Formats: sequence, C-alpha cells, structure tokens
Amino acid sequence: MKVSFNKVGFIIFLTFLAVINLYSQNIPYTILISFDGFRWDYTSRGLTPNFDYIEKHGVKALSLKSSFPSITFPNHISIVTGMYPQNHGVIANTMYDPATDKIYSLYDTAEVRNAYWYKGEMIWETARRQGVITASYFWPGSEMNLNYRRPNYYEKYEHNRDYLERINGVINWLKLPYSERPKFITLYYDLTDSEGHRYGPDSPQVNAAISKLDSLLGVLFNKLEEINLRDSVNIIIVSDHGMTEISKDRYLNIEELSSCNSCKFFNRGAIMNIFIKDKNEVDAVYNRLKLKESHYKVYKPSEIPAEYHFNYNHLIGDLFILSEPGWSVGTTKDKDRMHDYNGGNHGFDNSFMDMHGIFYAIGPSFKENYKTGTIENINIYPLLCKILKIVPKQNIDGKLENISFILKERE
Repeated sequence: MKVSFNKVGFIIFLTFLAVINLYSQNIPYTILISFDGFRWDYTSRGLTPNFDYIEKHGVKALSLKSSFPSITFPNHISIVTGMYPQNHGVIANTMYDPATDKIYSLYDTAEVRNAYWYKGEMIWETARRQGVITASYFWPGSEMNLNYRRPNYYEKYEHNRDYLERINGVINWLKLPYSERPKFITLYYDLTDSEGHRYGPDSPQVNAAISKLDSLLGVLFNKLEEINLRDSVNIIIVSDHGMTEISKDRYLNIEELSSCNSCKFFNRGAIMNIFIKDKNEVDAVYNRLKLKESHYKVYKPSEIPAEYHFNYNHLIGDLFILSEPGWSVGTTKDKDRMHDYNGGNHGFDNSFMDMHGIFYAIGPSFKENYKTGTIENINIYPLLCKILKIVPKQNIDGKLENISFILKERE
C-alpha cells in the first residue's frame, strides 16, 4: 500500500506530540515566589513558622546574593534570565537611553511593557518555545507588548491587588484542565520592601510584614493540599535584595558637588547615573566629584570594579555614582523629598550582607533538611531550566553546577 508523504508527516507529527505530552507529564509544577526586599536574616526573628517548616523539610541558603546594583527590577530580571543587569539590559528601575532619548521608569506602564528594554530571554520565553505552559501573577518583564515574550497566562500589575486574591489566582491556574495547566508560575509581593523603605528594616512594621508574608505561605500550602497538589509542587521563595537603614542626615547633593550645567541625573539614593551632553566636560565633572569624594564613589564606566559586572552598557552613563551603605545621593530637586531618606534603602554594594536576600525551596525536586551557603541569583534560571527539563539559553552568566547540588539526586 502506498502511503502519501503528507500522511507519513502527519503520523510523525502526532507521534512527536505524544512524546512531548508524555515527557511533560514528568515535569513537576514549580511556583517561584518573590518577597521583595526580604532581607536574608529576617527569618531569624522568630516570626516565621512556615519558613521554619521549609528549612526542616526543604532547602535553605544562608543568603541570596543580588546582582549589582541591588535594585528591584534589575534583580527580578536577573533571576529569570540568569544574566547580570548589564547583559539583560535592565540596569536600574529608571534608565535613560541616549541613543533613543527615551526614559524607562517602573512607573511608566508603556515603557515597562516595551520589549525594547529587555535584552535577555526570560524563563517563560525559554519554556514557552519548548512547549511548557507558564503563568505569572506579577513579575517585572512579564507584561511585555510582544505576545510570544510573555507567559501563556499573566496578570497586569496592580500594586494594591489583594494578597489572598493572588494566591487564589495561582490555585485557579492549577485547577485548569491538565493540558491547559501551567507547569511554571511566578508570584510577587512587595510588602517587606514597602515597609522597609518607609520605616526601616528593624521597625515593628517590618516585623509585621515578615509575619504576614510567612502566613501567606501557610495559606498557599493549605490550598495546594485542598486540590491534592501539595506533594507535586516545588515552591521556591526568593527576594531581589535586602534592606539597610538610612537617614536624612546622611545625604549628599551630587548636582551641587558636580557644578555641571549640561548634566542629566538619573536615579537617586544608593546609585546615580550621570549623562553629560558636552563630552568635553566629562573629565572636568569627574575630577570635581573625585576631589570631593566622601561617602560615595564616582566612576567612569570602565573603572567600575570588575566584581560588579557593570562596566559595559551605554545606559550606565558617562559617570556612575555609588553611595556608601547607609548614605544617599540626589539632586537639588530631591532636597524637597528628604522624608524619602529616612527609613531603609537598597541598591548598595551587593557584597554588603544587608543587600542579600533569601532563598528557600521545598518540593519533589529538592533535597530535604538541606542547608547551603550563599547562592547567586543568576544561577536560578539554569536551575529552573533543569527542573522544567528545557534547554537554557547559552549566553547566560549563571551556571547550573553552582546550584544543582540542592536538587535530589534523580534530578
């Protein structure tokens, strides 16, 4: 009997789909949770019984080292791309691109969704290309204006969205028919970051935030139990950075110190990017700031210490300012907002322990009662690829061998 090429091709295609479906059934569900600004030592305050449970039955790292600078958007993107900020392109929460004269700000929804800024491939892009369904209940970069670069399911960010509603949204995704159900989901909460900025890391308000977030983990565990998936789901809890105390008495006006008329200043607090229109003025401004250098460092991009992996990106600017931990830099306009310089902040040297976050994991892929030292957040992307059984992008900075030891041997 003669079989047409089209029929043979169709049979091969159906066989391929069957193999992929069988393969995907062996992929565990994984929920990646970010507790923004949750410092590495917050779980030592006796307020976190659910974290204590994970420590006993899963994996706990001493800390999660942020990429530099230790700021929210750059580090969330580093976690899901495995790349340092200078390589994935999101080097700060606010960025100026002199090539296009455009400004990126986390408060500008249109630019946050503009795929132009995101140079790295995020885990949901990698997974989606390889047939793994993904979802995001908030995460920087998840709302890009290109459909194929977004998760299959996603929620547009609403800062005041009810915390329990977010968990219910995740559970609803996990209750979808099996063929439509995401294998990888992100979930995000800002509370420890918001309260840390407002009141400082050692405040009663931050302690209340720690307790509330821990209780949400208990809610998630219970709801997974209700849908009979508790033992089938990996839960990974991370934070993008830590928090340290600052004061309005430790504030420096870089605009005044630079005496620069052609400068544009972007970012404030721990870091500042300076763009100088008149390039003949760069050395003069640099020398003035260098001469007055106290409680901050001024760098030309090529001088930024190699350990920061932050030298080669045109968004860094002509000059870069890094504050000493606990100090803040700003401009004349920022003087009217001195209340912003009391409480807590981050963005400082990522080797400073106050800038470190958390890494906890529990579920079928992870060892039990296993403790390890500090993990770098760029290694999470290759770890997720291993768990999801997908091939990672090859141009990443993270390395699977730096983190794979936390997985059960069969992984």
